[in-house]
Amino acid sequence: MTRQRPKPEKSRRGRGEGVVGIFKRASGGYGFVRPLDAPAGDRSADIHIAAHAALDAATGDTVRVRMATGRDVRRPGPAGEIVEVVERKTTRFVGSYFEAAGSGWVQVDGTNFARAVSVGDPGAKGARDRDKVVVEMVRFPTAVRDGEGVIVEVLGRAGMPGVDTQTVIHEFGLPGPFPETVTADARRQAERFTEEIEDGRRDLTRRTIITIDPVDARDFDDAISLERIDRGHWLLGVHIADVSHFVEEGSPLDQEALARGTSVYLPDRVIPMLPEIVSNNLASLQPGRVRYARTCWMEFTPDGAPVHAEVERSAIKSARRFTYEEVDVFLADPETRTVEMTGDVRVLLGRMRDLARILRARRTAKGSLELSMPEVKIDLDRDGRVRGAHVVENTESHKIIEEFMLSANEAVAEMLAKAGAPFLRRVHPAPDLRKLRQLTEFVTELGFEVDSLESRFELQRLLGLVAGRPEEHAVNYAVLRSLTRAAYGPQEDGHFALASDCYSHFTSPIRRYPDLTVHRALDMLARGRRPPAEGLPQLGEQCSQLERRAEAAERELVKLKLLNFLSSRIGLEMDAVVTGVEPFGLFVQGIELPAEGLVSLESLPDDTYRYERASHTLSGRRPGHSFRLGDRVRVAVAKVDVDRRTLDFRLVGTRSRGPAPPRAAAVRRHKGRPAKSRGKAGSKPAKKHRSRRRK
Repeated sequence: MTRQRPKPEKSRRGRGEGVVGIFKRASGGYGFVRPLDAPAGDRSADIHIAAHAALDAATGDTVRVRMATGRDVRRPGPAGEIVEVVERKTTRFVGSYFEAAGSGWVQVDGTNFARAVSVGDPGAKGARDRDKVVVEMVRFPTAVRDGEGVIVEVLGRAGMPGVDTQTVIHEFGLPGPFPETVTADARRQAERFTEEIEDGRRDLTRRTIITIDPVDARDFDDAISLERIDRGHWLLGVHIADVSHFVEEGSPLDQEALARGTSVYLPDRVIPMLPEIVSNNLASLQPGRVRYARTCWMEFTPDGAPVHAEVERSAIKSARRFTYEEVDVFLADPETRTVEMTGDVRVLLGRMRDLARILRARRTAKGSLELSMPEVKIDLDRDGRVRGAHVVENTESHKIIEEFMLSANEAVAEMLAKAGAPFLRRVHPAPDLRKLRQLTEFVTELGFEVDSLESRFELQRLLGLVAGRPEEHAVNYAVLRSLTRAAYGPQEDGHFALASDCYSHFTSPIRRYPDLTVHRALDMLARGRRPPAEGLPQLGEQCSQLERRAEAAERELVKLKLLNFLSSRIGLEMDAVVTGVEPFGLFVQGIELPAEGLVSLESLPDDTYRYERASHTLSGRRPGHSFRLGDRVRVAVAKVDVDRRTLDFRLVGTRSRGPAPPRAAAVRRHKGRPAKSRGKAGSKPAKKHRSRRRK
């Protein structure tokens, strides 16, 4: 089981007790501590830590801070010094090996450690100059003392195929191959399984059931059936792989799945939560094969109002495996013969289209939010190097499956809640009111008349107002930044973005452990037992942390691959969108190639600039020297540092906006920040809309 980080006490601001929080070091050696009780996304509570006051803390460590007194503060905002490292995030780091003065050294990647770490005798572990290596830290460096470590693994020469992926896997502590005890458990399950339908399981193998997945999908964990029944009602069947039949609670398979928490989707590989024997075969709803499922039946009126829902154990046989692209061809021309299918399947797809549109309209009427945040995914060659990128379109086929998965997740959550059963919910709290007030101010300055955006319906109306307009990017980015982050937990907080009072994850047990726990809760209720509540908060926190680790690893590897790609393309120009505005410059992300970096204040046109936090604006006095969150600009690659993971752009084109808001102090170019500070490629928050289905 994954070792859970102990919950340090909530931060307290008394000088004697100190403030407990998470440390993040900047490239200049200084850093910031985010108190554990700081509201999500609220940076005003961050505590500045000077380089000499950081002890030997590394980014991600849980630390205790003694706050500085008023006369000790030399910069705006709270400041202090670290007095204790409560818990290390990790003791292993990845870096580049080199030799100097007869000794071996490793310069750790990123900005965590300014100086190289001594690793003893040259040639340790057979490392050669510029090899990427994994270092176990023996003594962490401080401002006055070098660090010491030992090489535990050599990953290979920097820039060679696969080394970047191995670098990120080790940096984030992602799991490797499955232990033999786990694969042996999976093999035992395979030996026991036959396609005979066991007692207590409903035979649905004669029903018309299909799957719709990406073209490169290897496992199929959901399938759909849909019929019209009495009074014109709809009977929707969402059939989910019965993973719990093969993964018994407490078994080696279960313990490993719990430790992993989720499958990790890297650009060039998948690190699955379950061995392929289970995920790609036994539990996968393959076409033409009898497979065990959990079927969620949902009855709707002709206009989509839910009438009844129930879950049962079933056996299905998928009639057809569709790709999204094939379904989109059908939707564009229901009479098409380009995509082969039986008449029953053709009727089923037509019904699915009709019901999904009805359910989508009802969800929108409830106040569900949908951000227009197109996702750009990188394309790789056989060696894992970037060769281009493409936009992932959220087409109607995607929306059909998404609507049905959302309906099943909500129906299952409501069933469990009505039964009084404790379970892991998917929780998305309402945004902080202060952030919503800032958002209101921001869009008002853009010229949009809105009432209080504390209303989800006003937020929804705003997103509709900006659709297709030049300000669409700016408003969608600003709304995204105002939202909190979804997580797992037993608390009854609802899901703000989906306008759902009760929501869970039920539809992807092959790749998400919380879904597996929901299946087991349903099983216990079916046996007349109440699922236990003990440990659910801790389990939710662990699953949330593992989910965030997986997402962060994916972003970091995309960033690293893009940096390697751009390192030989200095001067390359691209259109970009402003994803962040700071006193020291602009964070921008390419539109056709999703590389993110910094346009520093020094590289902006010569002017005196005003920074306004609330409106996310950096404005000069001269026409055309105004930059705002969501603006489109033309930039060129100026500098790439692969080891430090930094990317600098320079501005080569912009468009005039007019005078900036009159508030905020002026920031002169070349004086806004230390000259050596650089932005990290991809360092701003990741988009919440993802190509993988939201289930």
